Amino acid sequence: MADWSSYRLEDFLLFAPRAYWRLFELHNAALWPAQPFILLLGLGVAALVLRGAPRAGRLGPALLAAGWVAVGLLFFWQRYASINWAAPYLMPVFLAEAILLLLAGRGATVPAAARWRFREWAGAGLFFYALALHPLLPLVFGRPLAQAEMIGLAPDPTAIATLGLLCLIPRGLLSGLALAVPVFWCLVSAATLHAMGEGQALVPLAAMLAGLVAWALPPRGAPGGGKAGTVPTRI
Repeated sequence: MADWSSYRLEDFLLFAPRAYWRLFELHNAALWPAQPFILLLGLGVAALVLRGAPRAGRLGPALLAAGWVAVGLLFFWQRYASINWAAPYLMPVFLAEAILLLLAGRGATVPAAARWRFREWAGAGLFFYALALHPLLPLVFGRPLAQAEMIGLAPDPTAIATLGLLCLIPRGLLSGLALAVPVFWCLVSAATLHAMGEGQALVPLAAMLAGLVAWALPPRGAPGGGKAGTVPTRI
């Protein structure tokens, strides 16, 4: 019988790091010019959320739901499966997250930024990081920008943006279930990147911890979480 204690995490890695990052380069080239469109769309949604605009609480989850579907079908099924036999088995999890986000966002409310507390600001920070800063990580870790990971195209920023968004809408059973999938993926991604010897492994782990802490805090208007009588903008 094999001595499992002798195995290390990297022994279970099914691909070389170079092949993994090359996937994103090919993925970006195949889907160009979706990237600038996604960036502009994300900034537009962020502006609506900051104002507490009507339908902002529903629009954000709906667009992220579309992103989870796109990542599941276009990245996991069509691309990641070429180097990782387990990828197709994760695709249904991404599709389930899309359904959970649609349900969690149904009738959701978003307060204007002027009434945010730490929970909402932390969520907005995670969302902005995933949208505008996470794609720049290749430059930090010595890889070409062509390997950038973007919301709706790559799993990590999509998961991090979802953690942030769920801190902006009311907390409940559905949002809690929706939180479980990005948390799960951040753990999987951190383990994969660690096995590859990548310092970037700390990014999904830190985002997951920040998202969990922020989500657990009382939202604005909840008992102990804001001024009495504060009512968030209704969709």
